[in-house]
Amino acid sequence: MDKLKVLAQYLLPQHGLSQFLGWLADRDNPPGKDAVIGWFIKRYGVDMSEAAESDPRAYASFNAFFTRELKAGARPMQAGERELACPVDGAVSQVGTIADGRLFQAKGHSFSLETLLGGSHERALPFQGGEFANIYLSPKDYHRVHMPWTGTLREMVHVPGKLFSVNPTTVRHVPELFAVNERVVALFDCDFGPMALVLVGATVVGSVETVWHGVVTPPSRRDVVSTPYEGRGIVLEKGAEMGRFRLGSTVIAVVPKGVLNWHEALRPEASVRLNQVLASRT
Repeated sequence: MDKLKVLAQYLLPQHGLSQFLGWLADRDNPPGKDAVIGWFIKRYGVDMSEAAESDPRAYASFNAFFTRELKAGARPMQAGERELACPVDGAVSQVGTIADGRLFQAKGHSFSLETLLGGSHERALPFQGGEFANIYLSPKDYHRVHMPWTGTLREMVHVPGKLFSVNPTTVRHVPELFAVNERVVALFDCDFGPMALVLVGATVVGSVETVWHGVVTPPSRRDVVSTPYEGRGIVLEKGAEMGRFRLGSTVIAVVPKGVLNWHEALRPEASVRLNQVLASRT
């Protein structure tokens, strides 16, 4: 049954479907909007008591609801000065060491670091032998992405690709999934060295946004596009919002070798929340 569900994704018009549903999700006050949001809350168990605006009917569009802001104090910073903060609410897909230039995906599957970061050997080189954490955002989760460490933006890379689902079933069956799907790579300079945050698109993801650029994933783009930001002085503090998914997906954090020790409780399928401790500096 799982293989049939994955096969269906190969046959779907992934981008056309995602663009259409993204358009619908962006429309202000369409007929049935409140009913759809109400169904979604009930179906996925969304906790609206944590939202800055807890009334589902107050959101003009589905995407406004989906990218809702948390109320003040809902995710206090738990990571100390020498600890890496979790960038999202979600569940750990995988966490570990980058071995021979590859990141572990699931049993029998891994994917290339160089391909993940847009196909550049130079971009991937500082992270060889480093560490990564892959966190899946389910439909019920808060879908803004925050900084796990203070960093200065150096480069943003948009990598076009497929739009497979990134749920656990698909992760187990689609080879090199996270290096195949469309993604936005943000590279930061931190006090410990470089850090990459990779925002991976998925089925029905209307778009990916960043706070410095806005919408980054135009539907017609086919080439990898790198935008340099070095020297522009864009500094984002730990805990600050850096981007969001307009319909959900996955975030992968990548750091160099010898920088961090992962928290002992961090393991596949573990639930995590924004601003909790992911790792400590070595």
